[in-house]
Amino acid sequence: MNPEKDFAPLTPNIVRALNDKLYEKRKVAALEIEKLVRDFVAQNNTMQIKHVIQTLSQEFALSQHPHSRKGGLIGLAACSIALGKDSGLYLKELIEPVLTCFNDADSRLRYYACEALYNIVKVARGAVLPHFNVLFDGLSKLAADPDPNVKSGSELLDRLLKDIVTESSKFDLVGFIPLLRERIYSNNQYARQFIISWILVLVSVPDINLLDYLPEILDGLFQILGDNGKEIRKMCEVVLGEFLKEIKKNPSSVKFAEMANILVIHCQTTDDLIQLTAMCWMREFIQLAGRVMLPYSSGILTAVLPCLAYDDRKKSIKEVANVCNQSLMKLVTPEDDEPDEPKSVAQKQTEPNPEDSLPKQEGTASGGPSSCDSSFGSGINVFTSASTDRAPVTLHLDGIVQVLNCHLSDTTIGMMTRIAVLKWLYHLYIKTPRKMFRHTDSLFPILLQTLSDESDEVVLKDLEVLAEIASSPAGQTDDPGAPDGPDLRVNHSELQVPTSGRANLLNPPSTKGLEGSPSTPTMNSYFYKFMINLLQTFSSERKLLEARGPFIIRQLCLLLNAENIFHSMADILLREEDLKFASTMVHTLNTILLTSTELFQLRNQLKDLQTPESQNLFCCLYRSWCHNPVTTVSLCFLTQNYRHAYDLIQKFGDLEVTVDFLTEVDKLVQLIECPIFTYLRLQLLDVKNNPYLIKALYGLLMLLPQSSAFQLLSHRLQCVPNPELLQTEDCLKAAPKSQKGDSPSIDYTELLQHFEKVQQQHLEVRHQRSGRGDHLDRRVVL
Repeated sequence: MNPEKDFAPLTPNIVRALNDKLYEKRKVAALEIEKLVRDFVAQNNTMQIKHVIQTLSQEFALSQHPHSRKGGLIGLAACSIALGKDSGLYLKELIEPVLTCFNDADSRLRYYACEALYNIVKVARGAVLPHFNVLFDGLSKLAADPDPNVKSGSELLDRLLKDIVTESSKFDLVGFIPLLRERIYSNNQYARQFIISWILVLVSVPDINLLDYLPEILDGLFQILGDNGKEIRKMCEVVLGEFLKEIKKNPSSVKFAEMANILVIHCQTTDDLIQLTAMCWMREFIQLAGRVMLPYSSGILTAVLPCLAYDDRKKSIKEVANVCNQSLMKLVTPEDDEPDEPKSVAQKQTEPNPEDSLPKQEGTASGGPSSCDSSFGSGINVFTSASTDRAPVTLHLDGIVQVLNCHLSDTTIGMMTRIAVLKWLYHLYIKTPRKMFRHTDSLFPILLQTLSDESDEVVLKDLEVLAEIASSPAGQTDDPGAPDGPDLRVNHSELQVPTSGRANLLNPPSTKGLEGSPSTPTMNSYFYKFMINLLQTFSSERKLLEARGPFIIRQLCLLLNAENIFHSMADILLREEDLKFASTMVHTLNTILLTSTELFQLRNQLKDLQTPESQNLFCCLYRSWCHNPVTTVSLCFLTQNYRHAYDLIQKFGDLEVTVDFLTEVDKLVQLIECPIFTYLRLQLLDVKNNPYLIKALYGLLMLLPQSSAFQLLSHRLQCVPNPELLQTEDCLKAAPKSQKGDSPSIDYTELLQHFEKVQQQHLEVRHQRSGRGDHLDRRVVL
């Protein structure tokens, strides 16, 4: 510093003392400056006051010499003390040079700067609020200062500033928020603690409504919640808890939509505390905001669904996520579906639920994207809403269905998540069927694939969804999309059974569609497509057929109409090119038909063949059952067509008798001894009226080798009584009864010819395989 320079009105003694390295001398100079400024205030000499402050600032506080800077700082503090209440007029000039010294490399100088600013603020009090942002910015830097003395000094200044803000009603929150939003992303532990402490103060001030600006800082708060410091995490939990209390008190003033995406992101974090807290917020948001959250459903599901598969280590998160999932599902109502068109009389008669209107016709469902990102985030735009300001809120299913599809397609997803996805799909098909059928073609393959899931519960839920698709009136479209296979497009909505009359008994149904039986409810266009794809799945996955086939078909018979299922499958198998699969599938269906309690009504319908509908159903089943000779005989036994059964067994002499064939005959004998054929065994008492039944059973006996099944059937036939011993006087006088045999309205000659034709096809296929060397000859040498 130039000693000859004029620093008036500062005297040379004051200048010399301010530059001294000893604190005591600088303090004496400060007292002299205080006295000098008081005189100027008394004289109202503002020009000299400004000159003193400017000199202390430019020549001392911002000097290159460290002792001069220290002198300048204590001199500026002395000016503020001398000015008193008038210091507010000069705050900018007083504060700026002090804040500059906050960045000084010398820790002692930074401490003196804190001390000087403390004195300035203490005198000015509320007058410093217009300069709050620069003060806060400087303090936030000192909060992370490595020197403990500087940090201690900054804490004193921080407490003083908090007291001033708390007692004032003129705090500029709008101007402060941008700075808070910037500083809240600091990674420094002390800076974070400083930020959280200030937010706690601002929340506690009644005149400051920080809740309006919560969307600006919520993301930063959740990031601070993941701090390594236990104390900081605890402080942040308290802050978030206070905000949540305010949200519950004043939900009408909360900007839920602006914070929804922030919660979605943090609900997917790997930090348990952040995830649990964000999930709890999400739960409250869904319950408080209601349908305002619907536009963000896809993002919420992306975050919530994986949590449902958590184990007991994350039980709390799982439970909250489950509540979120259930609450969000309740927000979807029938009103979210597309408006209905006028219904026809026929549609009104078949409408299952009067509250759910029937759909208008739609074109081919538009398939969604075929792939999704493994994180379910970057590949799907789940964080964008275009309808938050609309009233009422419009539900868009594209994003939701894509998220559900991706989760169901991911084989690493847990069982509970897959079940939740299927529940969502079922719920959407119930509440918004017309919108959902736009996505059915994209969902159909993965739903079929899910039938191979290891969990029975998942398969059950999957079948519920598929059954709803197949039976919903909303699926009544002219063209639901081409099934996976040639010449199997379905253009009509109802199943077709052959009309009664002999000319049509052997004519296969049209491949374009099936007309409905009067005794069965109408299925939609997807029903037949479902049956085709299900059989194709069984054909390509034989292990699935063996392990789950009967279970799947039995459940479908409970969920849908059993007659329609068997009718459609029989019709499809009639055109099956893989004859071995057709035989296996027919055997499976026959076993289900004869043994499952779910098909009791269908068995009763077939038992007597008293109605045209039951006769038509028998003819339909018979044509496909011909793929398997023994199942064809069992169908005749079930329908009491004993004469035709006997005729079929006579044809067995022309067939290639293999071990598999004899095994099936063995199983049929076992079935005859089961409760399902009680009526058949009782009919053996009426020998006179059931001669073909006895002949058919003897025919089976002659087919069997000397085995346990042979002994079983032989013993049963030995119990058949002598008809002469059963005759009574009344029986002799009575007119002869008609024998129990075949229905007169069915052309059994044509059926028998069809049986021979199918068996010839099977024989040719076996010979072709044998010629290629890929068929193991299992014929029995007698």
